[in-house]
Amino acid sequence: MNNDAKIKGILKTARSIAVVGASPKPGRDSGRIARFLREQGYTIYPVNPSYTEIDGQRCYPTLRDLPVPIDIVNVFRRSEELLPIVDDAIAIGARVLWCQLGVVNEEAAKRATNAGLDVIMDMCIAIEYNRLMI
Repeated sequence: MNNDAKIKGILKTARSIAVVGASPKPGRDSGRIARFLREQGYTIYPVNPSYTEIDGQRCYPTLRDLPVPIDIVNVFRRSEELLPIVDDAIAIGARVLWCQLGVVNEEAAKRATNAGLDVIMDMCIAIEYNRLMI
């Protein structure tokens, strides 16, 4: 589902974004993009079991540990790690699974779609925001 009108609708209506694979390391796209999204007004929830805080925000070990409902699960993990992330996204009632550039797993996409999630794969959320929203 890489359709401009649908993506724009998702970006307009979403308020909360979980960033799976968030990192505090300088130069990592996950941290830079999380900051960009926060600057655009989204509430960001870093998810990474290796950290307790990223960029001054509490970091959660898994999606299931998040305290609030999530609109978009934005994934910065390898494609082969996507299936358990999808299971967690389904379990928490996320609306959208967004996989960053290079993250593609058709089995995971099918599982997420069958559970009612919108799926965007192999696209950068920041690039799409800049292209469609500005």
